Amino acid sequence: MTSARAAEHLSTPPTGRRRLILTMLRESGVPLGVVDIAERLDVHPNTVRFHLDALADAGQIERVHAAPTGPGRPPLVFRARPGMDLAGPRNYRLLAEILAGNLAGGPEPVARATEAGRAWGGLLADRTASPAAPTREQAVGELVRLLDDLGFAPEERAGERSGERAAGDGGQIGLRHCPFLELVSTQAKVICPLHLGLMQGAMAALGSPVTVDRLEPFAEPDLCLAHLAAARDTP
Repeated sequence: MTSARAAEHLSTPPTGRRRLILTMLRESGVPLGVVDIAERLDVHPNTVRFHLDALADAGQIERVHAAPTGPGRPPLVFRARPGMDLAGPRNYRLLAEILAGNLAGGPEPVARATEAGRAWGGLLADRTASPAAPTREQAVGELVRLLDDLGFAPEERAGERSGERAAGDGGQIGLRHCPFLELVSTQAKVICPLHLGLMQGAMAALGSPVTVDRLEPFAEPDLCLAHLAAARDTP
């Protein structure tokens, strides 16, 4: 099972018959087989197998072998996985609000947010693609892929409008979406520097000849602009 598919399973709590099966396994004192569950629900065993496979893929139940009662391989039975429900409700927005508020309420919030972003970007950058220092095109391409993975909907721009090319700088990257848009209205002073630091940290980790010099929030109603410039020896 791919990590993306597993994440999709974990983010979707079981409903309907699948929830009934999960509840049945949690309340049962012993593991149950496919036929046992099918008889209790009055459904076909193949229907039960379908839901059991989905619950097992989501990490909510586990397959075990029943105690042997004679010759041959013991049949598979199922039991709920011990521990908290992996498909329980999440509230990552609250966590983000707490962390952003902590940054905003402390000393030098902009500097701290930028530095936190740089550390984050340095960890996320893919430094395994090539042992050699990347070209501008390779580094910007890698940054665009990273931003796309994070949900920024990036698009590289040449930057002629502001004269970046004429000044020898690196152009622009447009960001069509903000993954933390709900927080920007109250915590923009740390969210935007966090994003700037993320891009700077990624480029530094890649050994890029260009960096993100500044981030222009909402340069257009539906677009933020990351301005690229030649990298310096010192941050």
